[in-house]
Amino acid sequence: MGALPVVVVGAGPSGLAAAARLVERGLEPLVLESGPRAGAAVAQWRHVRLFSPWSELVDPAGRRLLDTAGWAPPPADDHPTGAEWAARYLAPLAAALGDRVRFGARVVGVARRGRDRLVAEGRDREPLTVHVETAAGEERITARAVLDASGTWGTPNPLGGDGLPALGERAAADRIAYRVPDLAAEARRYAGGRVAVAGSGHSALTALVALADLAERHPGTRVTWLLRRGAAGTAFGGGAADQLPARGALGVAARAAVEAGRVTVVTGFRTVSVTRVDEGVVLESEDGRRLGPVDEVVALTGFRPDLSWLSEIRLDLDPASQAPAALAPLIDPNVHSCGTVPPHGAEELRQPEPDFYLVGMKSYGRAPTFLALTGYEQVRSVVAEIAGDHGAARRVELTLPGTGVCGGAGVFDAEPAATGGCCGTPAAVELAAPGPRP
Repeated sequence: MGALPVVVVGAGPSGLAAAARLVERGLEPLVLESGPRAGAAVAQWRHVRLFSPWSELVDPAGRRLLDTAGWAPPPADDHPTGAEWAARYLAPLAAALGDRVRFGARVVGVARRGRDRLVAEGRDREPLTVHVETAAGEERITARAVLDASGTWGTPNPLGGDGLPALGERAAADRIAYRVPDLAAEARRYAGGRVAVAGSGHSALTALVALADLAERHPGTRVTWLLRRGAAGTAFGGGAADQLPARGALGVAARAAVEAGRVTVVTGFRTVSVTRVDEGVVLESEDGRRLGPVDEVVALTGFRPDLSWLSEIRLDLDPASQAPAALAPLIDPNVHSCGTVPPHGAEELRQPEPDFYLVGMKSYGRAPTFLALTGYEQVRSVVAEIAGDHGAARRVELTLPGTGVCGGAGVFDAEPAATGGCCGTPAAVELAAPGPRP
């Protein structure tokens, strides 16, 4: 199987970094990207500025490959937008990889040649087959290994508080956005209206700050923040304690918007239904509270991996997070979100299916707070393992910038108590839930 390519699914940051590492190891990568360009998913949040500076967004192997092509690196301390990251780094890197990257190639299945999931005999002696749909038709590619770096962008979590779409959520789809709004392009949709933002992560904070600024320019705009948890508390992040200053500043700005009255906070609201009315939509929580009508809903409740096309691959995933079972305890949001993820690589990412790995954001399953640095170190280790350099694969070093708080998406009603671990818990900010709007 040594002459076969290593197939990488997805031409995003982790996928292209994997391809650059494979080239350095003398292995032939084939990157399959369903979109029309490198970083197609990144380009869809083009208006959002990253927390990480350029120095943490360029993979070392990718940088070496680009240097041979005369690439001019951006200033190391600048923080690019998604559009800038895609245009100034991901697109040039894909170009440097040449025909090793194929666009418009959607992977619809991966299997072991001649064997479905049930068959064990000879499984480790057969290559993997990758089933692809293109504009020209169907294709089957034989691979010595597969790295799934397809990410989670295409499968956002629903608004419903139990992980399933709320009643009426699909019928109200034209009133619900599942991405951070681009207010430069969509200001008319939100200006002067009643907007509900659901979610407690960094995407929700980004949307709240942008909408609060919009409300200053358009005084009729009303913004309500819906939190499933019982208190805002650590949702604002670690502020000055965050080791990524731009991320800490976002939480500070969101807190200021709340304290200034530009954002109204409703806690303990777990949506069970969305009802269309003449004036917009009304949201109902499982405890019977009703909010609305509102004109627009921005549901930023996280993402989940699409595992549908891996039905014939033997996977060992955590039942809660859907991350690789060996990695899951290290990133469990029920325990922490402080960035203290221990070093991990091929050993934690390997699956029962030989030579198949989940890498990049998809490796985190439903867990939040994934950084580009994590993906770059993951693929360095995995590629070393595929190349037979087991020592290099085990020598994993990764130090992530902490958020300055402990306690993640698993928080239900109570804020976690400080345990003396990676960080302390800031004092909770008590914000009462208002009654329903008339």
